[in-house]
Amino acid sequence: MNKELELKLIEEIKKNNLTLKDIDEQTEEICIAAVKRNGHNLKYVNNQSERICIAAVMETGYALLDVKDQTERICLAAVKQNGYVLQYVENQTERICIAAVTDYSLGLEYVKNKTKAICLTAVKLNGLALRYVNDKTKNICLKAVKENGAALKYVEDQTEELCLAAVKQNPLALQYVKDEYKTEDICLEAVKNYGLMLNWVKNKTQEMCLEAVKNDGYALRSVKDKTEEMCLEAVKQNGLALKYVKNQSEEICLEAFKQNQQSIYLANINKRNIALLTLKNYLQLKNKDIKILNRIIKRFSDDQEFIDFYTKHKLWKYVDFTKLDNKLTQYGMIL
Repeated sequence: MNKELELKLIEEIKKNNLTLKDIDEQTEEICIAAVKRNGHNLKYVNNQSERICIAAVMETGYALLDVKDQTERICLAAVKQNGYVLQYVENQTERICIAAVTDYSLGLEYVKNKTKAICLTAVKLNGLALRYVNDKTKNICLKAVKENGAALKYVEDQTEELCLAAVKQNPLALQYVKDEYKTEDICLEAVKNYGLMLNWVKNKTQEMCLEAVKNDGYALRSVKDKTEEMCLEAVKQNGLALKYVKNQSEEICLEAFKQNQQSIYLANINKRNIALLTLKNYLQLKNKDIKILNRIIKRFSDDQEFIDFYTKHKLWKYVDFTKLDNKLTQYGMIL
């Protein structure tokens, strides 16, 4: 084939006006142009060369499936493009495998001979690749949990060092720590960074609980012996944690209201002082739920201070008098 025709055909292939199936006399350059456009065109190449195959797998690693004669160079190019295709490599070398797991760390699953070098490369990039390591040495496990603490779930022989490293990287790893290694230091490290992990701690200390609620107020629901200080810190972090405070004080409620105005609907309005505090803060709300007004005045219908408060702030118009004592209907009549 003359050069002019070859260049013309290459140009048509690049424009997608022509495919290899349409060409009887294929040259290496024509084939390379075709597989660079779509690596799967390799299946239509009559005479595959290493150069053509490399061009194909560089476009898509899956073209390796159409390679008739695999070489290390072809396989290396394929796994660099897509580490997942390691499973289609006939003769795996350490070099090919390292390149594969570098691109796709979980491709370690398809490595036939898992050397330390290959495993270390994989877990350094993705700790969860530890799942596919046969010989889990302390060094490999440590590298894995430092990259992703959740890899601890694949560690059979846990140590305090491994567990601490895991929860430092990812506090959620506490759920994979065996009971004998759930030391105070490890648990404290976890709840300081993710308060809700307190739920995974059996022997809770006051320090742990305090650190947990400082990080996430909702952690208060996992605390049995709630101190005033814990409750205060919890609502400061999240006012809605007031839901888990049984012994509500004015100070606790006020801090909750400051942090989240909607927390007033969680206040214990059966207590007179809390009910008054709730009413005062209710006036500041933009989106008001009038149900709370009915609940409060029904509870304190004999209390003149509440009656005066409703009158002063013109709240009677929101009250459902059909659910109140008859003596209060006068206010409905007045309004």
